[in-house]
Amino acid sequence: MTTPPGKLHKRKGALKSCIYGTHPAKILMTGESRPAAGPRGLPADMKDLIQKWNRKDLISIEALSREEIEVIHELARRFKAILDTDPDSLPSLRGKTILNLFIEPSTRTRIAFEIASKRLGAEVTLVERVASSLTKGESLRDTAQVVEALQADVVVLRHSAAGSPLYLGGILKVPVINAGDGAHEHPTQALLDTFTMREKFGTSLDGKKVTILGDILFSRVARSNIYALQKLGAEVTLSGPSTLVPDRFRQLGCQVELNLKSALADADVVMLLRIQHERQTSTHFPSLGEYKSLYGLNQERASWLKPNAIIMHPGPVNRGVELDSSLADGDRSVILQQVANGVYTRMAVIYLCLMAGRPEESSK
Repeated sequence: MTTPPGKLHKRKGALKSCIYGTHPAKILMTGESRPAAGPRGLPADMKDLIQKWNRKDLISIEALSREEIEVIHELARRFKAILDTDPDSLPSLRGKTILNLFIEPSTRTRIAFEIASKRLGAEVTLVERVASSLTKGESLRDTAQVVEALQADVVVLRHSAAGSPLYLGGILKVPVINAGDGAHEHPTQALLDTFTMREKFGTSLDGKKVTILGDILFSRVARSNIYALQKLGAEVTLSGPSTLVPDRFRQLGCQVELNLKSALADADVVMLLRIQHERQTSTHFPSLGEYKSLYGLNQERASWLKPNAIIMHPGPVNRGVELDSSLADGDRSVILQQVANGVYTRMAVIYLCLMAGRPEESSK
């Protein structure tokens, strides 16, 4: 049930629009009001998995080990199986409040975090930039401290400034999850992408070849995927216009191949990225038409791929630019599986960060 605009949530600790000095209709309250209760514990065979995670925050993929990524994937896999077979046995975060603090616009990521939180039984509060006192000059630090004082249990932050989640995580005692910070990282996107690949290819990505095609320079998705894929044993090739795929990316251990046919020839996965116009300070290619003619993935170019290669895209897809509609909707595409898996991986991240350092709660 969605709380009607203009009405304050009655649960103790809910955010109040008067604190932010904004019109209440601008703050969207979602999630059912439930009696406060501690989280229901995981099944016995999952307790060891939870105890392998000890991070309060998820800030970046770069900071994670392979084992930590695999812990998230395994918990996501188990959550997915439970929801498919016995949803009532899903561990519960009833009585917890997840704050989605989205200072930069989002649709897919925001909705996925909302659904993930609700499936775990938590309440969800969304505060967007237009609804916060940040538009009136309040600092991110002040907003964060107000949030903590009002007893939010987890903060999911999307911000246009790189490093914002790291800064916030250093201030707050509650978990902070990075939902995208500027052109820096988008860790949960990389987690769901690699989770989807592992579903398609089996448990291991060792030796798999992944080509990321498009705007690499301004893409936080590319950076997080580069780190995640390499930690999981995959080989990464980057391709696109030379202005958007600078040679310095070789320093991350990637191959840079500007010849598209060569970049696609031995790929097990091709991941398309949209052009990040909102982050570019100048034009890096003459036109979208020229980009499509040189680097857009169409039926002819898809024929260069191996027969079992899959096509991925983090969304939103610019159909007819980086990817033809026939391919986006075709048998090779796993784009909708990425969307679905985004819920399970974010469920896992929320649960792990909230349970970190609380073995007594996860073992109930």
